[in-house]
Amino acid sequence: MSTCIEVKDLTKSFNGRTVVDKITFHIEKGEVFGLLGHNGAGKSTIIDLLLGLKKPDDGSGTIFGLEPAANRKAVFERVGVQLQSSNYQNNIRVDELCEEMSALYEKPENYHRLLRFFSLEKFEKSQVNKLSGGERQRLSVALALINNPEIVFLDELTTGLDTAARREVWGHLKELNMKRKYRKTQR
Repeated sequence: MSTCIEVKDLTKSFNGRTVVDKITFHIEKGEVFGLLGHNGAGKSTIIDLLLGLKKPDDGSGTIFGLEPAANRKAVFERVGVQLQSSNYQNNIRVDELCEEMSALYEKPENYHRLLRFFSLEKFEKSQVNKLSGGERQRLSVALALINNPEIVFLDELTTGLDTAARREVWGHLKELNMKRKYRKTQR
């Protein structure tokens, strides 16, 4: 196996409070990795540090051997991200948002397929701000997959989802992963 994510002594403080304290780990290709902890434990901060969205006080984190802040485009071509909360332009429609996101990548996934996959096709012409919390959350997962990523960061994935929707999203992600594995073996 090869290492996809390498974290060494990563440290971050805010207003004198250390929220990430010399954390070290690595993630191998094909591995599913979860950061668990109570609210305020630093899980989202670790993701922000790994993506280069925040600068660490000490230590380092690399993705595919690249320092994300210095190699943003190369990293984001290969990484999908669903952040804890997402804000979108006022009055933007679902299809417009998907088209904007698709335009950022060289080989995007067909967003119509992703919307169908997450039972969002009927909302394609709807404004994002008119969607329910669960529908917006499913949309954020679809957007995280639009670049057909090798690594996906899912931060607070089930926030805003009822029990049935949680099971549905996990099932969709599992099914999507199986389809991707199958497609790779057919090449």
